[in-house]
Amino acid sequence: MWTSSNQNKGYMSITTHFIDDNWQLQSRLVRFIYVPAPHNAEVLCNVLVECLLDWNLDRKISTLTLDNCTTNDVMVDLLCDRIPTSSFILGGSLLYMRCCAHILNLIVKDGLSTIYDSIEKIRQSVAYWVAIPKREEKFEETCRQLGKTYSRKLALDCRTRWNSTYLMLASALPYQEVFKRLKQRESQYKCLPSDENWTMASEIGEKLEIFYMVTELFSGTQYPTSNVYFPKVCQIKFILQEWLSSPRDTIRSMTTTMLAKFDKYWSTINGVMTIGTILDPRIGKGETICTYLVAEYQSKEKNSVMTLSDSATSILTDVSSLPKQTKWDSGYFRFVNESACSANVKSELDYYLEETVLLSAKNQDKNDILAYWKMIGAKYPTLQKNCKR
Repeated sequence: MWTSSNQNKGYMSITTHFIDDNWQLQSRLVRFIYVPAPHNAEVLCNVLVECLLDWNLDRKISTLTLDNCTTNDVMVDLLCDRIPTSSFILGGSLLYMRCCAHILNLIVKDGLSTIYDSIEKIRQSVAYWVAIPKREEKFEETCRQLGKTYSRKLALDCRTRWNSTYLMLASALPYQEVFKRLKQRESQYKCLPSDENWTMASEIGEKLEIFYMVTELFSGTQYPTSNVYFPKVCQIKFILQEWLSSPRDTIRSMTTTMLAKFDKYWSTINGVMTIGTILDPRIGKGETICTYLVAEYQSKEKNSVMTLSDSATSILTDVSSLPKQTKWDSGYFRFVNESACSANVKSELDYYLEETVLLSAKNQDKNDILAYWKMIGAKYPTLQKNCKR
């Protein structure tokens, strides 16, 4: 749901994501529609069902990704009453996918609440100096006087989006001395952050970098994201546990709050995210939920082809739009290498599970997973169908 700032009206945005016949990821906005109040589960369900029927998508849904709220929980239940569950994968058990970027937003917002005073002081300062062009000109002039280039302009955040708060802190931190000088020049400027506020903002900004990068990754539409979910969630968990040993009470308090929210939302994982990880040959193998999906497809297939495609492995060295791996990736890949195991059964799934991880973490940004599965379909036809679905 979107709320217009000038009209205070609610709109529903419905976007489809699918892999086309050429194995290219597509994202299409199929409806952006005004939804009259009240925005309860029944009203939202009616609008969504009408759109699905208009586009003949009611029997083509794999997952439904929504923000994490109780209204959406009820709406999904109502949707399953309106559309036969036989149309969904595994009877709808994998239908509801809570938006990972939204969950990250909730986790970080809870953590930032513990250092509200420091952030608010910087927010007030930024708001003051970007309020009117004359003040911003004065800010830029003071930068020049102090020998600083005003290369990155101050950016006021949106309070409901923590990633904009991260960008606000990043834009303000280089100009600490400028704010102090302006306090001497501008009598009406009364919200100068203290040295402790700046120190806290600097430490928090550095620690939140991983959350910002993962949020950007999860929000991408030009590349698959389900296959990178587990590695990133693991990295965040490891990092939060490390923060618990911080010498600062404030950091430990923030981390405790974030871990509580992390465990609340991610103690149970949607099986689709498991499948995405399994079907990424760079990351690692597992089989519980994938076994059921393979069985579902194999019941519809009469013939199985096991022909090796020599070009499949080389595909993974091609450049794609997947963002570059970061300094935090090594922990997950170390975990995968230490946890490698072999299987004894020779089904199509087990052949795939027995294969070693194809590439190391350092090559992760140069792999096109969809191209790989396009080429490897002759060897793993059923798994290829799972990947595309």
